[in-house]
Formats: sequence, structure tokens, C-alpha cells
Amino acid sequence: MTTKPRKIGIYGSSFDPITNVHLWTASTVAHRKNLDLVIFLPSSSMRHDKKTNTSDEHRVNMIKLAIQDNPKFVFDPYELTVLAGMQYTFHTMRHFREQYPEDELYFIMGADLLVDIADGKWSHEKELIEENKFIIMARNGIDMTEAISRSPLLRNHDDGRFQLMSKGLAMEISSTYIRDEFSRGGEPRYLLPDSCYDYIKQNSLYRI
Repeated sequence: MTTKPRKIGIYGSSFDPITNVHLWTASTVAHRKNLDLVIFLPSSSMRHDKKTNTSDEHRVNMIKLAIQDNPKFVFDPYELTVLAGMQYTFHTMRHFREQYPEDELYFIMGADLLVDIADGKWSHEKELIEENKFIIMARNGIDMTEAISRSPLLRNHDDGRFQLMSKGLAMEISSTYIRDEFSRGGEPRYLLPDSCYDYIKQNSLYRI
């Protein structure tokens, strides 16, 4: 009996820290796009385009705490284990296609990253777009269809590989905002899971 291919979303971010918006985004995408799994993929601290503010160990611990009660959510350390220069999304997606050759994979990203690709700011963007499918979440003030139409690379591959999703609700609280609140003695308790809030407090993270 042939096993039906699974639909898997690859959700990369610094997760520094993971927030309730990250979880809500992953849950919304999984529900609307009928994903079987969402892989939470923390970005490497060696990436020149994503500076992290705490150690890989702390970020990993918080992700595991945040997703432990959802069987559709899976943690993967791939980008934390590869050599410098191999953490680009192009390499990452090739890795996961090799890991899950029978399944249908999607890279989950925000519309701001779509704009960056349209503006030529990504490495290996041609191969990345040619070889993969994408679920793209709306961001305030960004016209996703316009971003695709003005980029020759994107519009020439607009064959269904870009699945555009309106959130239906404006939720733009960022990890940066939460870090700033912690560093200035604020109280961002309800913007992230209780387990992660407690972990940050116990380990005195994000203090100036």
C-alpha cells in the first residue's frame, strides 16, 4: 500500500526568543494549508544576516518548551550543526528534500522576505525559487502580488509555488520588542509561552 505524501512546512527564524506570534503563525499555516508537520528551524548564530542575542542552547531549550504539547510541531537543529557558509535557505531546503524525498515541502516565510528576494538580497535565490514551494504570510504594508510581479525571477516562476496567506488579524509583535521589554524592566509575559517566560527569568536572559 502506497503511503500518502505528507505536507511539511519548514519554519525558519532566529526564535530569539520564540513568541506566541511564532506559534500562532505556525498553527494558522498548518490549519489553513493542511500541513502534517511544521519544522521549527532556528537559524545559525554564524549567519551574517541574522545576529542572535543569546546562545543556541537557550534558543533551542525555549523552542522545545514552547512546542512540546503540539504533535504537529517538530524541532530540528540542522542550521545549528552545519559549517559556516552552508546555512543559506537554498542549502537548507535541499537538505530537507533529501530527508523527506516522498513528501511535499514548503518554506514558510513572511512577505518581507519575499520583498528581499525580489530585490536580489538573497544568496542562491534563483536555485531556491526554481526548486521549492513557498507559503508566504502577509505583512502590514506589503503588497505580495506586486512584489512578485516586479521581479522577473518571481513572476516567471509564479506557477502555483507561491501560496499567499492573509493572516486575517494583525499580529506583528516581534522578538526584538520582547527582548527590549526584558532589557528595560518591562513586562512582556503574555507575548510568549509561560514556560519560555519563566525560562528567560530563571536564566536572566536579555538583560543589558
